[in-house]
Amino acid sequence: MWVRVSVGVIVMKIRNLQTLIDSEVDSHKRDKLLSQQNTLLSYISGLGIGISSNDTVLMKKMKNGLGLKK
Repeated sequence: MWVRVSVGVIVMKIRNLQTLIDSEVDSHKRDKLLSQQNTLLSYISGLGIGISSNDTVLMKKMKNGLGLKK
């Protein structure tokens, strides 16, 4: 359970960083933001998250959290 909560928090941080990246005009600052975003993505990957696709509530929350449409 703690892994799911941690991943949820990281996903929200990634979304916030993406918003900052999209609005940043300075390429040096944008590169630093991209680096932070990649670090967070590596944490998620390193955790080896295995989520059952049968958990429809969690999958819906993740899709909404990532801004994906079905």
